Amino acid sequence: MNKYNALAKRKQVIAAGVVIAGLVYLVQLFNLQILSPQYRDYADSNAFLRRTLYPSRGAIYDRKGNLLVYNRPTYDVMMVVREMKQFDTLDFCGTLNIDMNRFHSLNADMRDRRKNPGYSTYTPQLFMSQLDVEEYGLLQEKLYKFPGIYIQNRTERQYNYPNMGLILGYVAEVDKNKMVADPYYVRGDYVGKSGIELSHEEDLRGEKGVEVLLRDAHGRVQGRYDDGKQDKAPKSGKDLTLSIDIDLQAYGELLMQNKVGSIVMIEPATGEILCMVSAPTYDPALLTGKAFGTNYRQLEANPYKALFNRSIAGTYPPGSTFKPTQGLIFLQEGIITPETRYSCFGGYPPLGGRPGCHGHASPLAIQYALATSCNSFFSYGLNGMLGNRTKYSSTSGAFDVWRDHMVNMGFGYPLGVDLPSEKSGFIPNSKFYTNVFKTDRWVAHNIISIAIGQGEILATPLQIANLGATIANRGYYYTPHVVRERKGASLDAAFTTRHETGINREHYEVTVAGMADAVTIGTCRGINLAPLVDVCGKTGTSENPHGDDHSIFMGFAPKDNPQIAIAVVVENGRFGATNAVPIARLMMQKFFSGEIPESDKWLETSIINRVILPYTYTRNMPAN
Repeated sequence: MNKYNALAKRKQVIAAGVVIAGLVYLVQLFNLQILSPQYRDYADSNAFLRRTLYPSRGAIYDRKGNLLVYNRPTYDVMMVVREMKQFDTLDFCGTLNIDMNRFHSLNADMRDRRKNPGYSTYTPQLFMSQLDVEEYGLLQEKLYKFPGIYIQNRTERQYNYPNMGLILGYVAEVDKNKMVADPYYVRGDYVGKSGIELSHEEDLRGEKGVEVLLRDAHGRVQGRYDDGKQDKAPKSGKDLTLSIDIDLQAYGELLMQNKVGSIVMIEPATGEILCMVSAPTYDPALLTGKAFGTNYRQLEANPYKALFNRSIAGTYPPGSTFKPTQGLIFLQEGIITPETRYSCFGGYPPLGGRPGCHGHASPLAIQYALATSCNSFFSYGLNGMLGNRTKYSSTSGAFDVWRDHMVNMGFGYPLGVDLPSEKSGFIPNSKFYTNVFKTDRWVAHNIISIAIGQGEILATPLQIANLGATIANRGYYYTPHVVRERKGASLDAAFTTRHETGINREHYEVTVAGMADAVTIGTCRGINLAPLVDVCGKTGTSENPHGDDHSIFMGFAPKDNPQIAIAVVVENGRFGATNAVPIARLMMQKFFSGEIPESDKWLETSIINRVILPYTYTRNMPAN
């Protein structure tokens, strides 16, 4: 009986062992075949080759339908490491026109999971990119000699014009951080890095497709799997139409050659940017193809920062172009009326003639103060507002009301243009000065320079141009933007929303009258284009501690039913009337007439040939 029991127990143990072993085998088989991506990739790679089909990146047009950016075919060399057998490496390198050191470097980068997080020996991996047609042809002829090597078709950007580099931006190979953040991208993909290419990346890139090919036991492609029913066609990116006029843009870049600064022109009725020149700039074709790295390093080394978009990221004291904002605030707050007069005897009398001023009639009201750009008038106005204890309980309280008006007019924060890296400029609040002076007992005379756009005030050329558009509209603006239309999609509501400043229209009419007088009898007579068009303008000479002052102009035209607003900034260009005004004059003539009249050809030649480059350049950065 004991022997029988022992035998029965032994059978049970053996049976249990067999069952457990079977279960372990089944679990492992399930894990390998169902759960393990590595095994699944290996199994799939034996039977299928999944080839990515890259979409065409969206084309880009200007406002008149001129094609700016398009695509041309290029080719990548892909490797499936598991399929690679011994082949003539020297022949392979000779076909690709690389040496053995380059081969080993590319191979190591491909296998490095830090640089290539998606590396797998079972799936196609990028080995070398951007073969031209000739290199592609040579490799295609010899492809049978190199098992595990495939050619991947894709496209690269091409340009019809050598302009707009900083607006269009460039595309380059995706980095590790982007691959981690967005699973859409794998090593070897290209992504927008700046400009429109970056800000509208998701519109432009499209959607990838896939082609599933069937292979035999020897890895040879036998054709499409399931008659292509499992394939997914790529979806091309959206075409974009910009608000930019390429002819106007190219002309602005010509005028700004050998200069540092910006030209921005806006259509007030829509907020569409007609041109955005940042000087220096670059030909966008430089940042394509195999010379990308060399050209990028040269641009980066440019002492005048050719990769820096001054139109949206350069910040400057706006100088006297700021005075219209001050007059509007003082009128709205009841500090002055259109008839209020202040005296000027070559400067602001309460501070011993500082800030100084040039000769003109005195006393004077707001309209004539704008026409003559009187520093004393606006200094009196700021002192009157910050010291008014009938209306405000404190200097700080009055100043924060002042700042709120400035913000409503589009200063102190990014406007929201559809380009990356826009800066906010700087409009201080009362706490800023309390911290600076270590007391809250400061007064207007401590900060009087801000009344004339100096001191701590900083603005971008885009903000200055937007001020022109706001005055042209008599009290509102639309967020400036460079994309006019996205094929198959509407514009973001942010670009069609009207932004009101909260200042009454009648105060804008006074300001417009003053800016019109500035052109006919005041400080910017050099831009008087009557009878072609009635221009309203304001010059600015922006103090610069690093060299000559900056030359600035802000204006719009026509006076009634305005079509354009413009800002011109010429770094180290000295007086506003010296360089910014003649450049604005030529740009307006180009816009309204399409050409420069013979009477101004001498001016055009003079501006084009004029070199204004500082010996030492220090980039203006925002103070906040």
